[in-house]
Amino acid sequence: MSHRHMIVTTNHLATEAGLAILREGGSAIDAAVAAAAVLAVVRPDQSGLGGGGILLHFDAATRQVTVWDGRETAPAAASPDLFLDGSGQLLDSAASGQGGRAVGAPGLLRMLDAAQLAHGKLPWERLFAAATDLAESGTPISSALAAAIAGETKRLSRQASARAALLRSDGTPLPAGTLLVNKQLGETLRAIATSRSDAILAGPIAAEIATTVRTDANPGLLTVDDLGALASVERAPVCLAIGARRVCSAGPPSSGGVAILEGLGLLARAGGTGDPSGRRTRAGAGPTPMGLEVAHLLIEAERLAQADAAFYLGDPGFVRAPVAGLLAADYLSRRAGLIDLLHAMPDVQAGTPRWENPEPRAAPPDQSQDGTTDLEVIDDAGNAVSLGASVQDRFGSGLLVHGFLLNDALVAFSPLPTRNGIRIANQVEPGKRPLTPIAPAMVFDAEGRLEYVLGASGGGRIAAGITQMLATTLGSSGTPAATVAQPRIGARGDVAELEANTVAVALAPGLWEMGHRTEVRAAHGELAMIHVTSAGLEGAADPRDAEADCAGD
Repeated sequence: MSHRHMIVTTNHLATEAGLAILREGGSAIDAAVAAAAVLAVVRPDQSGLGGGGILLHFDAATRQVTVWDGRETAPAAASPDLFLDGSGQLLDSAASGQGGRAVGAPGLLRMLDAAQLAHGKLPWERLFAAATDLAESGTPISSALAAAIAGETKRLSRQASARAALLRSDGTPLPAGTLLVNKQLGETLRAIATSRSDAILAGPIAAEIATTVRTDANPGLLTVDDLGALASVERAPVCLAIGARRVCSAGPPSSGGVAILEGLGLLARAGGTGDPSGRRTRAGAGPTPMGLEVAHLLIEAERLAQADAAFYLGDPGFVRAPVAGLLAADYLSRRAGLIDLLHAMPDVQAGTPRWENPEPRAAPPDQSQDGTTDLEVIDDAGNAVSLGASVQDRFGSGLLVHGFLLNDALVAFSPLPTRNGIRIANQVEPGKRPLTPIAPAMVFDAEGRLEYVLGASGGGRIAAGITQMLATTLGSSGTPAATVAQPRIGARGDVAELEANTVAVALAPGLWEMGHRTEVRAAHGELAMIHVTSAGLEGAADPRDAEADCAGD
């Protein structure tokens, strides 16, 4: 069934809130704000007022694509040795993200505020009604949130406020079905409805945030001045032509967007984008979601793209990066030439794209991000939003302030500032934004008309998930439902990951023979897509998540 407006989120209550806004004539950004506010209430493990995000916006009237950067920001007092002890050794990685040390100035609300001022239609205060009601009246804890609480009991036990909100009095996790009431969050949402983002970034709540961070047992550096100085940044998207289409995503501080585009460019040159549907399956491989050769090309392209993104990218306010060089046709052709059609590359390193005045830099250690969510919206006028939001790890730092959890986004920086005396691009610096895998994406046809809006959660697996979706979508006429439901196949560093309990597992022996380090595991994160057709909108949420929901009229 086709629709004139549509929204996809990771929770049905958020979808309902956004759809109500669309029915009132609200814009895509209005619906995104309402849905994001509800997600902050019902899935605090994934996103919230104390976190950050990246938003991709399409203006149908001007056909302009804009990136709104709401990534968290390091305090002014932060330094490259933030995660080193007095002797220059790395602090325990698990402890670093718990408590105040890793809290950055939370940019999500400031970003939504700025984007809604630019593109909203309805009154700001209207957008928080559903979230406020849910926070104050309560909503049953979902099975997914209950599982997240059970998995992060230690993190949530550190602070009395978080412990009281999400654990029983004996310290055990609240089970699914428990009514979760958060009166303080309701108060905060009411303040936001009146005072916009200044409600938490200035005044008493800002002071409470700073005090909580700085007096924690693992103290951080965030101040009221850091919060007040926080700004949303408008950036140009990064785009790449794939055949007759143009694919756009976010550039740095998103590492995922460049990785997706480079991966697609490599696939196109290696023969994996034109027909990734599985019609070239090797004899004896058995029934698989795609042919063994195409799966191999997908994994190798992702490995190359991920290596480049990790090595070169950082906050563009601090780091020069060869984004244009990484996506240049000659570089993509040279890089694709490294892919052996029959054997996995034994070692993948960053390449050497064209780059004026290059900066020496070293390879960073791998960084992950688990606490993420996403949503996609298209309104009646054809305006579109793809939003990725995060608190970094599940439940962020574990610090609860006035009803909402603070992020631990600073752990997304490289804990090492240098390697062998050479600077790492994503090192900690004052006022800097750490890299994020969040990568909202859109596809445009040959005439520049919006064709697809896509997104994914799943931390470090976001780029692989979207790359696979786009490789399938651009090479076939499959439905959004079939695309998001396909068994996951992708690279995570040098590991080829195959989704457990699906036909993708049949690829494991063949990939192993080709030299891939294979791992069969459950899918991580959700995928979402909206397709603009001549008859209207068709969309799908990831069927792996019972809470994820797609709705439209």
